[in-house]
Amino acid sequence: MGEKRFKRIMLKIGGESLLGDREFGIDPKAVLVMAEKIKKVVDKNTEIAIVIGGGNIFRGLSASKNGIDRATADYMGMLATVMNGLALQDALRKVGVQVRTQSALTMPAVSESFIRNKAIRHLEKGRVLILVAGTGMPYVTTDSGAALHALELHCDVLMKATKVDGIYEQDPLKFPDAKRFKTMTFKDAIEKEEVQVMDTGALAMCKENNMPMMVFNLFKEHNLAKAVDGEDIGTYVANDVKTKLV
Repeated sequence: MGEKRFKRIMLKIGGESLLGDREFGIDPKAVLVMAEKIKKVVDKNTEIAIVIGGGNIFRGLSASKNGIDRATADYMGMLATVMNGLALQDALRKVGVQVRTQSALTMPAVSESFIRNKAIRHLEKGRVLILVAGTGMPYVTTDSGAALHALELHCDVLMKATKVDGIYEQDPLKFPDAKRFKTMTFKDAIEKEEVQVMDTGALAMCKENNMPMMVFNLFKEHNLAKAVDGEDIGTYVANDVKTKLV
């Protein structure tokens, strides 16, 4: 491993990462695997905040297209992220990691409410911080919530964990010889139509506030630890780089 580049990270993971072999819901084995990956990073004295999606349980945008009021559907999606966050919290505790969950929606029976100063204090004490319920507002994606929290908590980087190795010039599933971008400017990430790794609002927020982003494959062995160490995996998106293929 090289010299660690990032001290405090915001990790954005999709709810699908908790599916395992299931088509719907939460697979406890998959959650435990995720907890072990996170523990390896915590053991490197990295401060880590996590925003988790809810797509494995409920997708607000899809539901709104099928007749449910958009705001109602988004609130339902927020509740799905709470369920995922509690599952991940339980798994992290099982592997010996100190963890706290904070929610953008007030629900004292299951989590703390999000309080910025308290959240920062948890990170300083070495606790993993799980942030659920997005921003607590409808019409806002969990990607935008992750970008917002990354800025609020003074994270060094927003890490977008996906099932692909980064951003490609073409769809690698359709074009096996497609090349990966090693680095990319936020301007290109926003303007290139083929780049759909994160919603435009989140990218614009990161661009305007100089919050670098790393897009990488979470499911490859040791990739999270390698990303934290600044190794050449995935795609690094920032204002102060050039768009460059591997």
